[in-house]
Amino acid sequence: MSKTNTFILQGKKSFSDSKLEQLNLDFNKFNNQEAQITSSEIYILASNNEKLNLEELKNILDAEDLMKSFSFLIGPRSGTISPWSSKTEDIIKNVGAKDVDRVERFYGFDVSTFENNSNLDLSMFFDRMTQAIYSDFNDCKDFLNNNPQRSVSIIDIINGGVNSLKEANKKFGFALSQEEIDYLFNFYSQAVRNPTDAELMMFAQANSEHCRHKIFNAEWTVDGVSKDNTLFDLIKETSKQSPKGVISAYKDNAAITEGEEVERLNLNDENKYDFVSDKLNSTIKVETHNHPTAISPYPGAATGSGGEIRDEGATGRGAKPKIGLVGFNVSSLRIPSLNRIWEGDEHKPERIASPLDIMIEAPIGAAAFNNEFGRPSTLGYFRSFETAFNSEHKAFGYHKPIMLAGGIGEIRDRNNFKLQIAEDYHVVVLGGPAMLIGLGGGAASSVSSGDSDENLDFASVQRDNAEMERRCQEVINICSSQDESFIEFIHDVGAGGLSNAIPELAKDSDLGVYIELDKIPNSDKSMSPMEIWSNESQERYVMAIHPDNKNAFENICKRERCVYAFVGITTLEQSVKLYDSRTDSYPVDVPLSMLFGDLPITDISVKSQKPLVINESNPGDYSFAESLTRVLQHPTVASKSFLITIGDRTVGGMVARDQFIGPYQVPVSDYSMSLRSFTSNSGEVLTIGEKPTLATNNPAASMRMAMAEALTNMSGVFIKGLDQVQVSANWMAATGEEVEDIALREGVEALSKCCVDLDISVPVGKDSLSMRTKWDEGSVEHVVKSPLSGVITAMAPVADVQISITPELNTKKSSKIIHATLNNNKRLAGSIFSEVSQSSYLDTPDVDDMTAFKEMFNAIQYLVAQNKILALHDVSDGGLAASLLEMAFTKKIGMDILIKDLDAKDLNRYFFSEEIGLVLQVDDAHIDEVSSVLISASSIVNIVGNISASKEFTISNSTDNFYKESITVLEKHWREASHAIQAIRDNQSIADSELELLDDDNYTGLYSKESFDGANLKTFHISKTKPKVAVLREQGVNGQMEMAAAFTLAGFEAVDVHMQDLLDNKVNLKDFNGLAACGGFSYGDVLGAGGGWSKTILHNNLVKDQFESFFNNEATFTLGVCNGCQMVSKLKDIIPGADYWPSFEKNLSDQFEARLAQVKITKSDSILLSGMEGWSMPIASAHGEGLAKFNEGDLEQLRNSNQVALNFVDSNGANTETYPLNPNGSVDGTSGITAANGRVTIMMPHPERVFRKLQLSWKPEHWNEYSPWMQIFINAKKFSENS
Repeated sequence: MSKTNTFILQGKKSFSDSKLEQLNLDFNKFNNQEAQITSSEIYILASNNEKLNLEELKNILDAEDLMKSFSFLIGPRSGTISPWSSKTEDIIKNVGAKDVDRVERFYGFDVSTFENNSNLDLSMFFDRMTQAIYSDFNDCKDFLNNNPQRSVSIIDIINGGVNSLKEANKKFGFALSQEEIDYLFNFYSQAVRNPTDAELMMFAQANSEHCRHKIFNAEWTVDGVSKDNTLFDLIKETSKQSPKGVISAYKDNAAITEGEEVERLNLNDENKYDFVSDKLNSTIKVETHNHPTAISPYPGAATGSGGEIRDEGATGRGAKPKIGLVGFNVSSLRIPSLNRIWEGDEHKPERIASPLDIMIEAPIGAAAFNNEFGRPSTLGYFRSFETAFNSEHKAFGYHKPIMLAGGIGEIRDRNNFKLQIAEDYHVVVLGGPAMLIGLGGGAASSVSSGDSDENLDFASVQRDNAEMERRCQEVINICSSQDESFIEFIHDVGAGGLSNAIPELAKDSDLGVYIELDKIPNSDKSMSPMEIWSNESQERYVMAIHPDNKNAFENICKRERCVYAFVGITTLEQSVKLYDSRTDSYPVDVPLSMLFGDLPITDISVKSQKPLVINESNPGDYSFAESLTRVLQHPTVASKSFLITIGDRTVGGMVARDQFIGPYQVPVSDYSMSLRSFTSNSGEVLTIGEKPTLATNNPAASMRMAMAEALTNMSGVFIKGLDQVQVSANWMAATGEEVEDIALREGVEALSKCCVDLDISVPVGKDSLSMRTKWDEGSVEHVVKSPLSGVITAMAPVADVQISITPELNTKKSSKIIHATLNNNKRLAGSIFSEVSQSSYLDTPDVDDMTAFKEMFNAIQYLVAQNKILALHDVSDGGLAASLLEMAFTKKIGMDILIKDLDAKDLNRYFFSEEIGLVLQVDDAHIDEVSSVLISASSIVNIVGNISASKEFTISNSTDNFYKESITVLEKHWREASHAIQAIRDNQSIADSELELLDDDNYTGLYSKESFDGANLKTFHISKTKPKVAVLREQGVNGQMEMAAAFTLAGFEAVDVHMQDLLDNKVNLKDFNGLAACGGFSYGDVLGAGGGWSKTILHNNLVKDQFESFFNNEATFTLGVCNGCQMVSKLKDIIPGADYWPSFEKNLSDQFEARLAQVKITKSDSILLSGMEGWSMPIASAHGEGLAKFNEGDLEQLRNSNQVALNFVDSNGANTETYPLNPNGSVDGTSGITAANGRVTIMMPHPERVFRKLQLSWKPEHWNEYSPWMQIFINAKKFSENS
């Protein structure tokens, strides 16, 4: 056996100055030290070649020889492989470096006071679930050594009887019930053989609550009376009663709903883009990933979003995810700098993350995956809720959090349904290799936190690699765009790994499978057959491919550099056989009937609960002013900006509405909207509703209110009708306890009935019914359980996304503010007010008359279509007061609220009740008409006030003034929680800067100053000449579609060029007029943004020469955007006139920043910006490494030579470094530069994502179909025609 050699190199600083300073402060605080800490990245390489070319690798890794020793090192847990390692090894391979078997990154820490003291708290330096502490380099080297492969375990039931199964159940964490243990014992006893661990793990995952939904399929007895419908029956009844628009429900990985014929941007067999007429339908799916997020928030949430994305992609014969959503429920945050009276002291087990840690890390994980994959996350919610412990040490809360991940996508009508495959089809595994991560996650998520062995939590932690999943999706996209997709059957790999996905493929096809273990891609040679078969390594799919299509399918995968393997075939014998050639044995050999057999149906018998008896509080006893401050401070009501700006909301160019509203970009949108195509105004609207706090008193009301909230959020968009609204219902509950079981039943019954009454279908959903955390403090068991938490995600088709209104107030018209509601009850149980005042009430808000609600919704729809409403906002958490103020924040103006007969003692009840309702701003000329329409629709209508230029919020009746406060002061209260978390998570100085912007009277928000004439665009589109532009991408790039669309609409022949095409010499740049390097995350940005991409060019002389010749050709142009900008900047040595270009480094905020930013085009040589000098408009900006770093004097050189093309500016048009107006901190707001006499232009913002006005979350009224950014692509066409 050849010897493995290890080499150690030292890289750049591990962290930014601000991040390292925070770590230093935390270390000194928790250890009572005054240490100084430094940190560097350390790269350890393994190779069989003792003369490895280290100089080449130093260049690739930007590293040097090891310079020093360290106090300790942090690296991945033993037996794991980091995402960084996988992506970096791809770069090393693709640049042609030889003999590197493994490379891994560690963080070396040097602590000035460190004396190998084992008592020091080092927890701030690492995530214990995914990382470990290493004492020295030898420890790290051992990490790379491969251990021998572990063998199959045989469970000896022949000699040990059923007790052997029980012991294995506990040892391996199978989470089998007694009935399942008996079932397995009988099966193997009759077969007269012992089971393997691989068979039992496979069975456990396939039959877990997570996969089988036993409670939703259970038979129920309530108060001694048998129910004739299961919970699943109740849900499916909605689709039976309202089938309109439903194509596929509960048959696939996601639901499919009716779409329409549009122009789809197609990539043909010659890799050319064109628009073709096609019917595109919609997909919808919403998942949860609660247990993994509780134990390791970042990877748990990342893989939650990643898993849901795979569900969408694996729908039908291949679909495309389009827009996403993320939601979180956690217990009280207890932010150290914000002492909240209602939160109390923290009690939780050590094994799970704190609510604050979850909300710091998990949103970053979800956002990072969506960002890197290239799916905009445009909708979400966040709730913090926890009650005090009762005398039995039980409380409601979310110690086991809810991590909701969902989205909608598109699927060609011809690909709606999987095909019936036959014997001898190839079974293909597409995506990343197997690793020992996520083992047993399906079972782990099906038990309460605290019931499983803590060591098994480590096994169920998952690892994300969004860049790999992007490559898989590219393969799916290419196949699904074919006239006949090569993909005839596809399934995502999630819970249970291949051991669940491959048998599912067999079962759904009425076939069996024969799989060869050694053909499964595997990065950990020590894994046992069970671990290879059942691990939940992410970013994988299984497919069935016809033998005739094998070679063509392989070619697609090779071009996309997507890992694939033909691991077996389908068989007529309906069994699962897993063959291990190493031992000439079958670790798995069972009939499908055993795996998916008829296990005993769960029986649930419950009794109705007695009504609660409580001592009700008097809401009039609490100060209104103090209560309003606290309500605005409550995280559920407060600004969610810290959750939103970390997520790219414009990638793909298909977003018509995100969370931010108005020129000040305030996060108060009620809904998200997508577009169906780049040339259509049609799209989809997506909303969320949830009211779990009501379920502690009234589970049925909580579901009716959740449904109503989702619809009131949707009411500002004119949809095609309630009967075309499709809903995903996600159910979280702490079942196994009678009170929670009956709560679930009542909630499902209520939702089913209200959906039938409203003509709404629920074609998709998910349950997570182990929402309980148990632990001991001393000898006392504590329990925190979630209330019934039903989350409603509603989607509806929209004929024209322009027929919609938002909470943004209109300050130009004389108007009134109207409050429309269904009743005057003003119930307070379950309200935010009751939480912050620690008061108790019996009656919850409810939709008492669903017919009246339906009439109100339809009336609002009519008024929206008739353009009779200026602004609209729903009433939900925080009540009427929160809704009014959020609208006021959109324009930084005041409101005078006048309720003539309002009594001072009713202030809290009136303004903080969360009864279903809407706040409307209505033109004075339409007040009577709007009121009449709503009153005739069974609504109660009150004119409650008007907007005011005073910038104060006042409340009065006919005689008395009750309240008066500055809008700025109130908005600061509303932004406190977001600011505090941002300050902990990111660079505190930039968090402070954003908050301070509220006091800047000179800041007036976004604006547009340009002279764009879009009328001539069509003449360019139909022009006879079609210059060619190479739409260049590398693995991990995700912005090629919007770039191709913009160039195609401007009259180009856009061609998809993958870097692999250039490396294989299949494409030559000399054949193109233009080059567009697209945005995304090439190689996941592991060696610096654009670093790996540029190195694949610079380390290949053939390709390097092509680029150099292209840049020097005076008849060509180049546009580099975002990741393309970063990549092209690293090629400056081969670009004429680029000597003074900057490098692009991590944003000053230490965070990915997605903003609609104001930029100004300066006078420069750029041919793409010709004639646009002085224009200033908003533009999409979304990046993590956009800070332009100049050598001394270089920026001045660029200015003097007219090479600075674009700057971030403030409201006065002055270049700015103020965050968030300048989202990355570049000096003087520099955001775009040029070279080669203006033929090469690079910029960090994204003009290709906002070339249509519909793609911006704020735009001026005078823009028409296209935004002024389309001028860039028109200029490119002009240049190409004249060159």
